[in-house]
Amino acid sequence: MSLDPAYLEYPRRRHGYDHDLYAYAPLPQRPPLAWPGGKGVATWIVVSLEWFPITPSDIPFRAPGHMQTAYPDYRHYTAREYGTRVGFYRLLDAFAKIGARVSVACNAAIAERYPQVIADIVAAGHELIAHSTDMNGTIASTLPREDEAALIRQAVDTLAEVSGRRPRGWHSIARSQSFQTVALLKEAGLDYCVDWANDEVPWTFANGLVNIPLNHELSDRQILTVQQQSVESYAEQVRDAHDWLAAEAARQGGRILPLHLTPYIVGLPYRMDAFERLLADLAARPQTWFATGSDILDAFRSQT
Repeated sequence: MSLDPAYLEYPRRRHGYDHDLYAYAPLPQRPPLAWPGGKGVATWIVVSLEWFPITPSDIPFRAPGHMQTAYPDYRHYTAREYGTRVGFYRLLDAFAKIGARVSVACNAAIAERYPQVIADIVAAGHELIAHSTDMNGTIASTLPREDEAALIRQAVDTLAEVSGRRPRGWHSIARSQSFQTVALLKEAGLDYCVDWANDEVPWTFANGLVNIPLNHELSDRQILTVQQQSVESYAEQVRDAHDWLAAEAARQGGRILPLHLTPYIVGLPYRMDAFERLLADLAARPQTWFATGSDILDAFRSQT
């Protein structure tokens, strides 16, 4: 029996990807980037401030870190609440000690329920990134387009109203997007997203939206919670990553070291001493540029 030639035909089989969101461009083929002050490593701290409804939604999917046991799940609910009540303020103190400005990816529900937290972020000079409405506000292609557009607008508008500053960036829950998210983010007036973890420098979608890659592998959730490693191991891996990126930057142009933090994980008292030592070490390195997402975006756009 001969093979039907139609079996081998696929309209998306071509060089590059099977979508038109952006073109294939390996890093060595792109012009090198230069960060301000001749720095090599844009050390980008992103703190997720999340509000978990006590009853999770599984539509379109349940967000990572959500309630697990029979409801009401006070054990997990209060552990996460610890982050906004205690852990986040330890992180603010740690950033102040080294003079670092960071990005805070914030659910709209945090702004609505805890406006003082937003005021403290703004007063400290940090950046707010829109991070959906709450941790039931997940996105996938089963979500109707108009519902997704409304979710994005609500998240952005709420942060803008409470903080007095319209966010420029977007972070989806679990970095999950639909086939229409990139277009909807552009329509909402956003400048960048952080969900596509496929690079170590910014790059641009076909519609002009920029992606600043927020790598998941060096997140506190992945190393400390999922992999159950020690905070000392976490710090060692961050230092190793900085060493490697600084060496690459010296030859090939600036790199980004993203550090994704969760206040109820790294903000615990038995982890903060090692974390503050890590920050002090990074601050002392001549190649370090502590930058917000908007800082990185502006530097990138000035060169492209």
